[in-house]
Amino acid sequence: MKKQVCVIGLGRFGAAVARELYQSGHDVLAIDIEEAKIQEMLGHVTYAVRADASNEAVLKELDVADFDVAVVALGSDNVQASILTTVLLKSIEVPFVIARAATELHGSTLERVGADRVVYPEMESARRTAHVSFTPGVIDYMPIVPNFGISKVTPPERMMGHTLEEVGLGGYPDKHGISVLAIRRGRTSFLHPAKDEEIKPGDVLIVAGTNENVGRLYDMARELPSPVAAEAGETRRAG
Repeated sequence: MKKQVCVIGLGRFGAAVARELYQSGHDVLAIDIEEAKIQEMLGHVTYAVRADASNEAVLKELDVADFDVAVVALGSDNVQASILTTVLLKSIEVPFVIARAATELHGSTLERVGADRVVYPEMESARRTAHVSFTPGVIDYMPIVPNFGISKVTPPERMMGHTLEEVGLGGYPDKHGISVLAIRRGRTSFLHPAKDEEIKPGDVLIVAGTNENVGRLYDMARELPSPVAAEAGETRRAG
């Protein structure tokens, strides 16, 4: 459903959110106090306005109260302004306010003054980078709760030619505490694949599990026969 969204603060995070929402078909009003940032957003949002959103009169003049959602994307150097802006948005009865926080203290303050949702982009980015960089085979990661998330994984070579059940990944969750949510094969995705689905070269597994369990995926594969050994065994049995 198309929504009207006001994004306040056009740093790297705010600009990315505004562009993504606009490209998704929503009406986006982008606000920043710097003219250069406003100029950069022209053509990438519905409206871009240079204004001080920590001024209640400005918010009323721009009819921000009529918007469905407001995103307070002010950076870590504007903690006081982000808190004040959040208070003002709730005071003019914006239905849903999402606020960016730089620290847990900042986030808890935003929650206390009425933010409906608080996001921590820097902390979430750090978790994703750590998980992707140090977990074998993981090419992308989305944290859900602490130490648990959804990972895109390139399966180990030893898993090729085996079914999900044969490699210990059949079930929700399987015996290793990992749920295979989907398999991406080229441009096709298989949701909730059957346990007898064979893993093929080029496949990407979408799995849910604790970081520790997903990190053991490659260790699990070492217990499997290599594709060459498995083919040799099949040839001997056939002969």
